[in-house]
Amino acid sequence: MRLVDRFNEIERELPGDWAEATLVLVVPDAGRCERAAALLGPTNPGRLGSRIRFGTARRGAGVGPDGVRRLLRLLDQEGIRGALELVRAREEPRTELRRRESLRDQWKRALDTLPADWSDVYAEVRFESTDYIERAALLLAPVNPARDGANALRFRCAHHFGYGVSPEMATRCFERCDEDGITGEVEILHALSDTNPVGTQGPVWLLNGRAV
Repeated sequence: MRLVDRFNEIERELPGDWAEATLVLVVPDAGRCERAAALLGPTNPGRLGSRIRFGTARRGAGVGPDGVRRLLRLLDQEGIRGALELVRAREEPRTELRRRESLRDQWKRALDTLPADWSDVYAEVRFESTDYIERAALLLAPVNPARDGANALRFRCAHHFGYGVSPEMATRCFERCDEDGITGEVEILHALSDTNPVGTQGPVWLLNGRAV
């Protein structure tokens, strides 16, 4: 089994609210072990004999799971073979999980700040981990999201008519993300009031030379 496939297998077995994981890679060949440790350098690994110990973190200064996958692919490409195992995993503290506001509540709170006659919104949701992006894009499919950067999705919302998801549908989509344990921040980037499109489906924003 490739090392990256073994890592994916380990990650799937971790609890849904894991925050940090420590792994050990055993490479019997001394020369290949030294090379493996060098390739894993960004994780600040520790080596003892044929054992390389390194970690990954969903948030903070550590290398994230996607970064570890990229590094392990380098080892696979060089034909480095070894046994990868989980040493321990630390879950997110329950107090912090309770303190984090749900995506649904953030969305509702953002809408409450708009004037009563708002008509069009351009919004963004930034996820706390890049691991969430693919699953979130699926759950948020009805809002027709567009990816922006490594960990954000943007979408349009229309209050009564025109181009964009309804605020009620967006709320339901965020509820699905909350139920799946996906966390992040929701922000309304631009809002318009009392627009009256003639011959179009709604207003267009020009951002960085691109119409959205």
